[in-house]
Amino acid sequence: MEKEHLSPPTKIALDGPVACGKSAVGNLVARRLGFRFLDTGMMYRALTWLVLERGIDPEDEEKVNKLAGEVKMEVSAALPDSEEASRVSVDGQDATDFLVRPDVEAAVSLVSRLPAVREAMVRLQREIAESGEIVVAGRDIGTVVMPDADLKVYLDASRLERARRRYEQARLRGQSITLKSVLDELERRDGIDSARETSPLRAAGDAVVLPTDGLNPDQVVERILALAR
Repeated sequence: MEKEHLSPPTKIALDGPVACGKSAVGNLVARRLGFRFLDTGMMYRALTWLVLERGIDPEDEEKVNKLAGEVKMEVSAALPDSEEASRVSVDGQDATDFLVRPDVEAAVSLVSRLPAVREAMVRLQREIAESGEIVVAGRDIGTVVMPDADLKVYLDASRLERARRRYEQARLRGQSITLKSVLDELERRDGIDSARETSPLRAAGDAVVLPTDGLNPDQVVERILALAR
């Protein structure tokens, strides 16, 4: 794919609720610009996977916080032909292929809501963001991780639209699931993400809010590139 020749921004923050398309859109925008891409959600899911692998109850704050403070996490570029934007390992174990497991998806909001977890992850995310031109996607990028980002975009979509997208993704992976169960899970996760004390989900005051209902990823990418121009 030919690299776009644009002037700044050099750091783009992409926020929004679960299943609004941040990862797919962020990866495409980064590729078009020749930037690095960081999906911070992968990091929280990787930690959640490790919590479950260690047999820790995701609601056991003391044990989860202790693990978050001790874990060694590395985010690296994926292979050129890979569908993933990057790969993530925790304590030397590549967790990338396990991040979409239903049990990980169900527990990630419980783990990521903890202040000590967010503090540990934000510290690492800021280190990565300082490495150069980058697009970072998450739920607190424009407000906490990169408050000085050159361009902040908050992707949004109705809960029904987001549920439909997540439902189709699950079906393609061969998971047996209903649209109602996806809707219920999104409502639960939206509540946790918006109500947590540390870094609640919200648009930064200087972010461009971009509704994505009825738009495909390529159309959203073009709108973000237009903002960059």
